[in-house]
Amino acid sequence: MKPFEKLRSRIVPLPVENIDTDQIIPARFLKTVSKEGLGAQLFYDWRYDAEGRPRPDFILNQPRAQGARILLVGDNFGCGSSREHAPWALLDFGFRAVISTSFADIFRQNALKNGLLPVVVPPELHSELFRLADEQPEAEIEVDLASQTLLLPDGRRVEFPIDPFAKQCLLEGVDELGWILLREDAIRAYEASHPAAINTLAG
Repeated sequence: MKPFEKLRSRIVPLPVENIDTDQIIPARFLKTVSKEGLGAQLFYDWRYDAEGRPRPDFILNQPRAQGARILLVGDNFGCGSSREHAPWALLDFGFRAVISTSFADIFRQNALKNGLLPVVVPPELHSELFRLADEQPEAEIEVDLASQTLLLPDGRRVEFPIDPFAKQCLLEGVDELGWILLREDAIRAYEASHPAAINTLAG
């Protein structure tokens, strides 16, 4: 996956709480093991009517969502099943960060492993961001993972928490296995400096 660098983007607001993974990507689209193409099914049952026509009132079908890379959602985002296709679909649509007051644990872990940054903010800032997105749709914010801050249009910087190891993996653009493989030389050097294991079963 691509390393997570500074991200500057408009905000796509979706003020719905407890959005579960079946709404993010319905179960009927989980037959694929490919990460590509799932963006077309993101929030499918909300984006399209029974005939498959885009609903013009849904935010992802509006021009302001095109090219935006930050999704702003309600509390407890990603609850429900553990499907990894949920962050895959969000990433394939173009999002690199999702902002909420809380995330379901398994979704958060799946997101981090795939290069999608879940940003937790306090309720006051959460409400402020929704107002900003409503009153100034073209306004942009910056997500700086290295400093763990959001840069707001008025110049304020607000810190957000993230697990240190997950942060390092995102900055390097690797998952846990990739992080280990990048340190293969150090692992070999460590093994070479230690005696071979003794076979206690040998006669």
